[in-house]
Amino acid sequence: MSNEMLTNMPENAELQSSISKLLIANRGEIALRIMRSAREMGIKTVAVFSEADRNALHVRYADEAVYIGPASSNQSYLVGEKIIDACKLTGAEAIHPGYGFLSENAGFAQLVADAGLILVGPSPQAMEIMGNKLSAKAAALKYNIPMVPGTEEAIQDVNEARQRAIEVGFPILIKAAAGGGGKGMRIVERVEDFEEQMQLAVSEATSAFGDGAVFIERYVTSPRHIEIQVLGDTHGNIVHLFERECSVQRRHQKVVEEAPSSVLTEEIRQQMGKCAVDVARSVNYTGAGTVEFILDENLDFFFLEMNTRLQVEHPVTELITGIDLVKEQIKIASGEKLSFSQEDLKINGHAIELRVYAEDPANNFLPDIGTLKTYNSPKGNGVRVDDGFEQGMEIPIYYDPMIAKLITYGKDREEAVERMVRAIEEYDITGIETTLGFGKFVMQHEAFRSGNFDTHFVGKYFKPESLKVQDETEALIAAVIAAKLFQKKDVKLGGEAVKITSGWRKNRLKY
Repeated sequence: MSNEMLTNMPENAELQSSISKLLIANRGEIALRIMRSAREMGIKTVAVFSEADRNALHVRYADEAVYIGPASSNQSYLVGEKIIDACKLTGAEAIHPGYGFLSENAGFAQLVADAGLILVGPSPQAMEIMGNKLSAKAAALKYNIPMVPGTEEAIQDVNEARQRAIEVGFPILIKAAAGGGGKGMRIVERVEDFEEQMQLAVSEATSAFGDGAVFIERYVTSPRHIEIQVLGDTHGNIVHLFERECSVQRRHQKVVEEAPSSVLTEEIRQQMGKCAVDVARSVNYTGAGTVEFILDENLDFFFLEMNTRLQVEHPVTELITGIDLVKEQIKIASGEKLSFSQEDLKINGHAIELRVYAEDPANNFLPDIGTLKTYNSPKGNGVRVDDGFEQGMEIPIYYDPMIAKLITYGKDREEAVERMVRAIEEYDITGIETTLGFGKFVMQHEAFRSGNFDTHFVGKYFKPESLKVQDETEALIAAVIAAKLFQKKDVKLGGEAVKITSGWRKNRLKY
């Protein structure tokens, strides 16, 4: 394997860990986010990079960096053997997989263990069980966790599956046992459509995951997506860090997340938290994980699955609890006990995250590639930006199109929402289309502000012309203000004459 080394020594560290060098088997914003926490713990970091990421920020930030192959992820970031070789080359004792790529690959987790290395994550066995929705259900049932009515095993025979669907009652959901992200999933309203939709689901699951196993669930018509963050150490201690609501989605993938949920009562929160801890306990879970539930219109909740990794939306949990989840992951992987109990954890304030994707919301959220001609992120009180790009960089076509995560925090939900609107207006990105305008649409929509929404938010309320109306309204307001300002030759500000130019707010009107 060809390797290239880069060096950049860290500044003084505040805390020592038994792990002295950590390789981050990922890229972009999550690689940087992990490296920053590791640096604060006195841990040296190793980046890996493909040809497309040769000049990426995470490569420059790390203490060392190793080239692992061509741009295509199946020749670089998804090749476990190259990751192991990079550890051997640099002397890294541990690997943090981030999310995506190899983060939930039980085979890779076993490869790490066999190489005598530490994986910052759960055991291969826990990963394997929870990586399949059917085996995850079987594990959760040991603790009587509420389940959506449906089948508890894979069904291959179409006639048998149709009969089971009739027994469950339409509408039903056909779901792939492996994977996620909406692939291999079909909503069936009528029995007449069942056979065709099942064949499509099996075909898509086979193509996406190499596993065509599907099962059936009753389709919850007004679902909300609620997930619970858990942490478990190697000494048998497991806690939950409350919930995140992730109901604003497109193509069954999250775009807006918040913590806490606007609809959970304290009683339901405690019930869901206990269930999440029990699910983790069913596989002796260690590290950070997320137990996902579906909440219906009656506020009844049902287990969906467990993600055996750090979640994209983990910052909102960090902000309301004051816990650095990456540091906790590393401490757990080092064999340390959790330094806090369930009783120590409290919800403080409210946080919201918007995933800033290089996508065009006006064109069915299709990915957009190009150069970041302008890139200036928002700042100020209660604003956090986790990103991996800078002005002038290209958005590569090979990976997930997420540019950044924009997170705001406030003393309550209203303040967090208003700060998100302000931060979106300050975020200056040109050269590509992004989801910033869509995010502002969500924040200002009455359904979101009232908390009366579900996973069908986009289908119910969002139309491409919504952004056009929003832009035209802002342009009109800006024109009126500018016209009034131009009535004077200059404006006195702080004792100096400030000239108002025709470019005022130009970049604020294009998202």
